[in-house]
Amino acid sequence: MVTVEIVLLAMVAAFLGLRLYSVLGKRTGHEQEPLARPAGEERQPAAIRTSSTQGEKPAAAVTFDSPMFEPAAQSGLRAIANADRTFDAGLFVEGAKSAYGMILEAYWKGEKDQLRYLCDDDVYESFAEAIDGRVARGEVLENRLVRIDEARIVDASYDHPTARISVRFDADIAALVKDADGNVIGGSLTDAVETHDVWTFYRDVKSGDRNWKLDETDEV
Repeated sequence: MVTVEIVLLAMVAAFLGLRLYSVLGKRTGHEQEPLARPAGEERQPAAIRTSSTQGEKPAAAVTFDSPMFEPAAQSGLRAIANADRTFDAGLFVEGAKSAYGMILEAYWKGEKDQLRYLCDDDVYESFAEAIDGRVARGEVLENRLVRIDEARIVDASYDHPTARISVRFDADIAALVKDADGNVIGGSLTDAVETHDVWTFYRDVKSGDRNWKLDETDEV
């Protein structure tokens, strides 16, 4: 269950309206400046995707011995790779890092449409409730994702037809809360805080939808 405390501590945005162009896991063949958004780029709901131009590999050839994958996740990743021969766990991690920034950005900006597109119903409702409470209090968040120090898959499972993958994000965050008059009521943009979160994404691998959605968030 997402709580306001978790969100305030663990979220910052460097991907202002950044659109992702590829599918998470698809193999097709504390303060820094935020990443700049390309000029003229269209702002629209972002499909959380990653892709590559490599051809498919047989599932038997896929290995998960990278530091990006904890041993506890390996059997689940193999099961997902067997069910979806286009799945690439390394690309999934890169896509998950982008998704992390995009979802946090949408929450901080109060962009409910983005959140509805990127999250399942329960997570969306939790974010929306927190946004509504913040608006009612006249509070404004000015948070930033300084950097993601590490992202790695800590758990994975496949229960036909649903794949679930949990990713741990170790990040540095700068969080600032202002009132309706612009007065600072909490936090600081010059003091980033280390945060450790586990987010779980899911996808129906047998459907035509290549996008993964955020299913659960936890603070470590």
